[in-house]
Amino acid sequence: MPSDAGVFSQTELEVLQKLQERRGTLDARERDIERREALQKAAENQIERKITEMKTLQSTIEGLLRQYNDQEDSKMRSLVKIYENMKPKDAAKIFEQLEMGIMLDVVERMKEQKVAPILAEMDPTKAKNLTSELAVRRQMPTTKPANGG
Repeated sequence: MPSDAGVFSQTELEVLQKLQERRGTLDARERDIERREALQKAAENQIERKITEMKTLQSTIEGLLRQYNDQEDSKMRSLVKIYENMKPKDAAKIFEQLEMGIMLDVVERMKEQKVAPILAEMDPTKAKNLTSELAVRRQMPTTKPANGG
């Protein structure tokens, strides 16, 4: 039996060739996995940047909203002061021309002892409507429907 270490049998050569092909396949698969991992990492980084941008934007919007609400509140307080310092008859004339929502916002912020004389000077129907709307608005946060469950 001639035994030469440098010579392989046909079967051994086929096995070696198949192993080499398998190694090539595994190497290609490994490169593909590495490429996908790199893409995934890039996507994760981009998502993190977007989340950071969104949080910054949210913070900016919340700040602007607070600023807007503060300005609106300041304007409303100014209006309230104006109406509280007017003669009831003059304030009543203006109230009768205001939209109900605005009138409610102003009256809710006024001192009750200032509102009463204005209501007394208003058209009875308008005064009744305003009083009803005030009552409804003040009940809303505390009452719930009886059949709610």
